[in-house]
Amino acid sequence: MKETSRAYDEVIASCRDLFRRKMNDYGAAWRILRLPSLTDQIYIKAQRIRSLQQTGQRKVDEGEQSEFIGIINYAVMALIQLAKGVAEQPDLEAAEALQLYDAEVARTKSLMEAKNHDYGEAWRDMRVSSLTDLILQKLLRVKQIEANRGKTEVSEGVDANYQDIINYAVFALIHMGEGAQNSKQ
Repeated sequence: MKETSRAYDEVIASCRDLFRRKMNDYGAAWRILRLPSLTDQIYIKAQRIRSLQQTGQRKVDEGEQSEFIGIINYAVMALIQLAKGVAEQPDLEAAEALQLYDAEVARTKSLMEAKNHDYGEAWRDMRVSSLTDLILQKLLRVKQIEANRGKTEVSEGVDANYQDIINYAVFALIHMGEGAQNSKQ
């Protein structure tokens, strides 16, 4: 599990660096996005990954890796929005946004470590395509919870689903980075 923790941190460092650079370029414009908008943005990226996996063809010069990074960063933004609420105008400086990013990632990694312990790193035997499908399933769950105005009877809330989405996307990127045999579709 130490290898997983190290690989997780490497993936997140890359995602965080892109988030930081985009904060420098665009500021916190994302703070105006409502949760359904973030959910839809993540959904579009996951659908594109699935399409690339199924067809093997692309017309835009971005592959699965950049889309998984986008999924992670948008899901972190969604967790921040859940915690802070949606703003009417960008209201975060880069340093504060990065602190919030780090806090949400720390909570999410802690969840991953607990589940990874209990599941015995079963994700290592999964295919990237299966991780993509699980991300899409989580997104459909979030959309249903949003349609239910956040009310659930027995299910976890949207925050747990966003955390799972982040963790599945990190696992996919670890597989892709390691070139693992089980990451082949």
